[in-house]
Amino acid sequence: MTPRSIWAWTLLPALLAACGTQGGGDSTAPAPDNGPAVQAWVTSGDKTRLLARDAPRAFGPRAPLPIHFDVDSSRRYQTMVGFGASITDATAWLMQHRMSPAQRDALLRELFGRGEGGVGFDFTRLTIGASDFSLHHYSFDDRPPGETDMALAHFSIDPHRAEVLPVVKQALAINPRLQVMASPWSAPGWMKTTGSLIKGTLKPEMHDVFARYLVRYVDAMAAEGVPIFALTLQNEPHFEPDDYPGMRLDPPTRAKLIGQHLGPLLAQRGLQVQLIDWDHNWDEPQSPLAVLADPVARPYVSGVGWHCYGGQVQLQSAVHDAFPDKDTWFTECSGGEWKPHWPETLPWMVRHIVIGTTRGWARGVLMWNLALDENFGPHLGGCKDCRGVVTIDSRTGEVTRNLEYYALAHASRFVRPGAQRIESTAASDALESVAFRNADDGSIALIVCNPAAGERRFTVRHAGQVFEYTVPRESIVTFAWTP
Repeated sequence: MTPRSIWAWTLLPALLAACGTQGGGDSTAPAPDNGPAVQAWVTSGDKTRLLARDAPRAFGPRAPLPIHFDVDSSRRYQTMVGFGASITDATAWLMQHRMSPAQRDALLRELFGRGEGGVGFDFTRLTIGASDFSLHHYSFDDRPPGETDMALAHFSIDPHRAEVLPVVKQALAINPRLQVMASPWSAPGWMKTTGSLIKGTLKPEMHDVFARYLVRYVDAMAAEGVPIFALTLQNEPHFEPDDYPGMRLDPPTRAKLIGQHLGPLLAQRGLQVQLIDWDHNWDEPQSPLAVLADPVARPYVSGVGWHCYGGQVQLQSAVHDAFPDKDTWFTECSGGEWKPHWPETLPWMVRHIVIGTTRGWARGVLMWNLALDENFGPHLGGCKDCRGVVTIDSRTGEVTRNLEYYALAHASRFVRPGAQRIESTAASDALESVAFRNADDGSIALIVCNPAAGERRFTVRHAGQVFEYTVPRESIVTFAWTP
C-alpha cells in the first residue's frame, strides 16, 4: 500500500458547491409503456439511501432529454471476471478472531454470495507473505542471517493456515467461481540485496530460485483447494517502503524474470497461471510498456495491473491500445480517513474505480483490504488510516459497510462473471456511465454516477426505446433490465 502522501486525489475535479435541492429518485409514476421493466438501485452521498431499491421504470417511445445516454449492446468489449477486495492477513485475522462463527459466515455470505442480500464479489487478491497489513513480517521461506535455501527445503505456507486459508476456503465454498490472484510484497530476505524483507532488490543469482518460490506457492495453495489464477511478480515494484516488506524490480529485471525464468517454468509445468505485470500506479505507463516491448517476456505476460495512487485512469487505455492482445486489471485502491466525506469520495470512487477502470478495459476490479477494524488495522508499518471495504468492530464483531462497499456493490451485484462491457455514452453534463451485458441471460446493467451538487434528470435509450430517471445529487444508480 503506497503511503497516502502520494494519493491521487489530484484527480478529483472540483465538485460544485453543496447547494441545490436534496434529490431523490424520480417519485412520479412512470408513464404506461410496453417496454421491459427497468429496476433501479440508488446510493446517495448523504447516506439516506444505501443500495436502496427504487420504483421500477419502463421503456417506451418517449423523446430523449438534453441529458441522455445511449446503450448499444451490439458493441461489446472486454469480458469481466468480477469485482472484489483483498483478503489480507488483517482481514482474515479479524474474521477468525474477532467475529463469532455465525457473524463470520453471515459476512462472507453477504460479500461473496449472490442470494438475497449478497453483493457477489467474484475476485480477490492474496499476499504471498506479509504486507503492511500483517501482524508480523514474514515470507514463506525465512532463514537466519547468512543462510540461504536454494532448494526451498524450508518453504511452507504455514503462516496462512490459521487465518487466511480458512477464510479463503469459506469464501470459495460460498462462491466456487471466485477468482484468486496473488502478489508478493517481497522475496525472502536472503534472496535480496538488503538481506531483509525491507527495501532492496532481487540478487541476479536469485532469479531462478525466486521463480521456483512463486511456483511452490501456487502448488501449495492448489493442494489446499485454493487455485491461483494469476500472479504478479511484485506489488508496487517501483516503491521501497522503509517499515514493511517491499522490493524494487525495474522493467529489465521483471522482463528477465518473466521471460527467462517464471514464464518458461510455468509453461514447462503446464500450469495455467496468468502473469500480470506492473501492479502499480497509473503514473508510470512506460514501465509496463517496457516489459511488454521485450520480445522474450511478452509471450508470457497476460496483462497489466494498475493501482490508483498516482496518475490518471485514462492511461490504462493508452497501454491497452499499444498492446490490445493483453488484458487489463485493476488490482488495488484503498479508501481512508484522509477522505471521509461521502458526498465527495463516493462519487470519486465510482467515477474512477468502477466506471473509469472498466471503461479503461479492466476485466477485474479490486479494492485493497476487504476488512479492517475501527483503528484501521491491524497493521505493522505502512498506512495508519486506511479503510477496509467493511469495518469489523474488534470488540463486538459488528460490521460497518463503508462507502467502498457500496461503490463496488453497485457493480458486483449486477455484473456477473462472463459479462461483457458494452457501449454506453461516456459522460453528459457531469454524469458518467458504464454498461454491461450478462452472458447467461442477456440482461443489461447500467451504472450512472452523479458527482454534482444537484440532482440530474436524464433519459436512457436502448434498442430504440427510452426510459427517464432523476438521480439524486452526489449519488450512484444502477439500472438492470432484460431486453
